[in-house]
Formats: sequence, C-alpha cells, structure tokens
Amino acid sequence: MNESDTSATTGTSGSDRTPPTTPCTVVWSQGRPYVLENGAGRPRWMGMDRHGRPQALTRDELCRRGWSYRRGR
Repeated sequence: MNESDTSATTGTSGSDRTPPTTPCTVVWSQGRPYVLENGAGRPRWMGMDRHGRPQALTRDELCRRGWSYRRGR
C-alpha cells in the first residue's frame, strides 16, 4: 500500500481530505466516535469528551484533530 492509499483509508491526510457530509456518518477522532448531525443550522459532529460530556465539533475542528473511518489502536 502506498502513501496515498493509506491517507485515503485513514482520512488524516492534509487539507485536501475533509470529513464526509452524509448525516449519521460515524468517524473516529482521538479514540472517540463522532456522528454527523444535520439539524437546524450548521451540521456538527457530536461525540463525548473524556469526561462523558457531549461535545460538538465543527468540520474544521475535526480536520485539525484528525479523523478516520476506523477506530485507532
């Protein structure tokens, strides 16, 4: 597998890779799952912080933190 194949699988390459836009999509960031909610207003990625409290991330925040379709090890 070459570098471009790896980045397409993990979703953590540079600015050319953005999170999906389909509602109810699940991605992983820093070991935690996030679900895209598309309600009134802007879409947001919802998950839990390390204390179990709800946490909302924008698409840009999720890109900065890194994300993938699979849970990290």
